[in-house]
Parts: sequence; structure tokens; C-alpha cells
Amino acid sequence: MRIATLRHAALCSLILLLAACSSPPPRKSAAVRPDRTIALSGIKADGAGREILMYTLGMLDLNYRFGGNNPEAGLDCSGMVSYIYRNAVGISLPHNAAQIATLARPVSTSGMQVGDLVFFNTLGRSFSHMGIYIGDGKFVHAPRTNSSIRVDRLDNSYFAARFEGARTLFD
Repeated sequence: MRIATLRHAALCSLILLLAACSSPPPRKSAAVRPDRTIALSGIKADGAGREILMYTLGMLDLNYRFGGNNPEAGLDCSGMVSYIYRNAVGISLPHNAAQIATLARPVSTSGMQVGDLVFFNTLGRSFSHMGIYIGDGKFVHAPRTNSSIRVDRLDNSYFAARFEGARTLFD
């Protein structure tokens, strides 16, 4: 519990820093390619969306781990979403993207809000990958083994071709 409290405090500091600066802070890793950098300025959220956004940004750069369901060991895509929703807004979700999709209602791409869920067909089956929409056409996800949680764009050619839609758990 202490790690989650420290992570939350660090995340709050990061949000305040992003709000005060005109550009995002430098990335932690020098190995990040310049074409992977995605600016986070201009992203705004209220209420539950703000809480989800804060927890989501706190997950950036954490390790991917297939079947992972906590930040210390690593997270996969549905483990990340389940962890964030449980801690940010108290909603318990299964650790399975397809099952989470059945619990949420579809929302149009133009109607997406920060904190909504985005789904992809990356394994030849519906809802095999997911992430959390953070606004401005961007989402956070845990992509694959030997990677870390990161921000990508929905219009990225790989994800745009596999996008199955957005869903929400809110009214």
C-alpha cells in the first residue's frame, strides 16, 4: 500500500509539473527513439476521468509482463486497466480484455472521453488488446513482452488498422 501512496504522490507532482510547463518533462530512458516521443500537453479531464488519467500516467514506463496484475511485477494490457480502474475509481474488472469489453457500452470515436477504453484485434480475435484513452487521439497501453507501458496514437497505422472501437463504463 505504501508503494501505491508514493506512486500516487509522484503522479500528482507530475501532473502539476505538466500543467505548469509548456513542454513535457524529458523521458527517463535515453534509449527512447525521438519518433516515439508523444507530447502530453493539452490533455484535460474532470472527475473520474481525471483520476483515471492520473493513475494511467503513473504507469508509464513500467514493465510489461504477460498475465501481470500489479506494477511491481509488471502488467499486461488488461491487468493495467484493471489495476487503474480499481485504484482510481473503485471499479473491479476482470483480467481479460474481451470480458471487460462485454461490461462496457460502445461509444463513438467522436464521443470518447478521457478514461474510456479502446480495443484492438491484434491476435486475430476480437478484443485481444486494450488501452485507456487519454485524449487528443492518444491512449496508454501495455503492448507486448520486452516492452513497457507507453502512449501511442490511435491514428498510428498499426493500431488504426486493428482498432475495434471505444467503450465506456460511465454514463
